[in-house]
Amino acid sequence: MEIIIIGGGITGLSAAYRLIEANRTDLNVTLLEASSQFGGTIKTIERDGFLIELGPDSFLATKPWLTNLTERLNIKHRILPTNDAFRRSHIVHNGALKPLPEGFLMMAPTNFLPLVTTDLFTWTGKCRMAMDLFLPRGKAVSDESLGAFVRRRLGQEVLERVVQPLIGGIYTGDPDDLSLKAILPRFLDMEARDRSIIKAMWKQKRVATKKRKKGQEDSGARYSDLVSFDHGMQTIIDTLLAHIPDHILVPNSPVQALQRVEDQWQVRTSDDQSYSADAVIMALPSAQAAAMLSGLDTTVSDELNAIPHASSAIMNLAFNRSDIPHPLDGFGFVVPAIEKRKIIACSFSSVKFSNRAPGQKVLLRVFIGGAMHHELFKLSDLEMEQAVYGELRDLMGIEAQPLFKILSRYAHAMPQYLLGHVDRVVRIKKLVNTWPNLALAGNAFSGVGLPDCVHSGEEAAEKILNEL
Repeated sequence: MEIIIIGGGITGLSAAYRLIEANRTDLNVTLLEASSQFGGTIKTIERDGFLIELGPDSFLATKPWLTNLTERLNIKHRILPTNDAFRRSHIVHNGALKPLPEGFLMMAPTNFLPLVTTDLFTWTGKCRMAMDLFLPRGKAVSDESLGAFVRRRLGQEVLERVVQPLIGGIYTGDPDDLSLKAILPRFLDMEARDRSIIKAMWKQKRVATKKRKKGQEDSGARYSDLVSFDHGMQTIIDTLLAHIPDHILVPNSPVQALQRVEDQWQVRTSDDQSYSADAVIMALPSAQAAAMLSGLDTTVSDELNAIPHASSAIMNLAFNRSDIPHPLDGFGFVVPAIEKRKIIACSFSSVKFSNRAPGQKVLLRVFIGGAMHHELFKLSDLEMEQAVYGELRDLMGIEAQPLFKILSRYAHAMPQYLLGHVDRVVRIKKLVNTWPNLALAGNAFSGVGLPDCVHSGEEAAEKILNEL
């Protein structure tokens, strides 16, 4: 049985490894990757003693699929937690960095004293937030935007000052467009079960307190759940490649056409190579999958094209510690859209994880663009560089030029889970299932994080194994 995997990012590699793990002697697997390198957006480089992530720098350990994969690859011992000292984030407020109140997780407080004393919210905003304790459950609707949900439960200030920038740092999207059911369904479950989001968060805090030492409480995006690898995220890609036989991996092979001829799939690459396959796994961005399927099934192609993607850029900057006046007492900061700045977030990489910068040096990662600032992605490299320098000067007091900088652009890389996304994914799966031995995988469907990508690739492999 011949199986073709199209796409050599972490999704495609996970699918390939799962097929190898099945230990089926009757399977031949070929993985076609358009570029010369495997791993997609995951890339770690070393320079002058710095360990630099050009793409994702971490993953959520609470989503089990990537962690489980590391166990099977015997590299779980190489998982690196975030540093204990400053597990919190800052918010830009009126042009200054303000610490997010201790215990404020994602969208709701778990500690009231820090909330009372912070000047991040007005007293009106604080009182509106507290009303969540008394509000009834919302009426059942087919779907609700993240923005509408937060306004309804906690008020406008929480939305624009905390939720939008925190979620924007993950999905780079507009909360009024994003589907809560698709990106944060656990908050819908909280409302259904506990009525109040704050009460539900209190319950979670009590459970978490039993599991972690006192004084290590997070604020922001569950930093204690974020992990990386001792030598960067490239570790998982290099390990997968070491466990997949070389003859399976075919780089520099962009697929031009996918056809169904009698009972076989026909795959043709740009160099006119042709492959016949009994099954195909498409581990691609949805727009690329749509283009390949357009000649076969316009309905599924249209559904895939209806999932928009945002573009963003990451600029890594190295500094001497003495050139940064800010105390760096956190893992970074996020920037609310209402601040009208030219960056959406900045991560203090060498504070967040150890071994990212040599002694007395600092590594920062600045994020630009996204769905709410798509025009900034179009800036030239020089314009983007000047914009970043200006923001770091205004917000952190950095006047010095960096020791070096590295700019990475990712066009149409972040899928936007808009209202109706969950139903759209159900329709896509039903349509794809009408074609024999075909599976789609990737971050456009049921999760944008790296564990979600691993899970998607493994599910696609299991689907094909079952069908064959």
